[in-house]
Order: sequence, then C-alpha cells, then structure tokens
Amino acid sequence: QVQLVESGGGLVQPGGSLRLTCAASGTDFSLFAVVWYRQAPGKERERVAFISTSGETDYPNSVKGRFTISRDNAESTGSLQMNHLKVEDTAIYYCKIRHSITYREYSGRGIQVTISS
Repeated sequence: QVQLVESGGGLVQPGGSLRLTCAASGTDFSLFAVVWYRQAPGKERERVAFISTSGETDYPNSVKGRFTISRDNAESTGSLQMNHLKVEDTAIYYCKIRHSITYREYSGRGIQVTISS
C-alpha cells in the first residue's frame, strides 16, 4: 500500500522559510515524478513544483526563484524548500507522486502552511 505523508508545515512570518517533506512508502519512489500543489480557500488548485524521475524541475512564475523542489530516492522523500514566503502562499500543500510509465498517481493528505505576521 502506497502512503505519502507530508511534514514541515506551520505558521511563519512573511519573508520567512519553510521546508516541506513528503515521505513515501510502499513503492519504488525512484520511478515516480513528484509534484507539490496547493489549495487555498476560494482559489483553484495550483501546481507549485514538479521534479521528474531524472531530476528535471518546473515551477510556475508565482513561486519561481523562491521555491526549490528536490528528491532523495534513497530516503524515498521529496522536499519543497520555500523561501521569501508571502501571505498569498498560505494554503494547504499536497504532495503527489506520478508513476513515470503508468501515470498512476498517489497523493498525501496535505499540510497547512500559513504566512502571517
């Protein structure tokens, strides 16, 4: 059974940093791309970072230069380093993994990130 567990969320002041981690179990993590997306109240879900199985990354303009996604296949973890956080980054952040061949997807339960002074 594949499980994803996000950690590292919380409350931080504008301009601060947080590092989210997605820990996967029950599968060969190296075969999956990793996606972080977020959902804020009243807003559409937004993909904020992507990393392929080969390490290629992609970000939307809203977070480019502030967020960095990485992966550690040995530890079966994906991480999202978020710097220079803004109030508008407040949302529930979800980790999703997508198999590189079958495109089967699994998602975590999400973690709250709140940016407030």
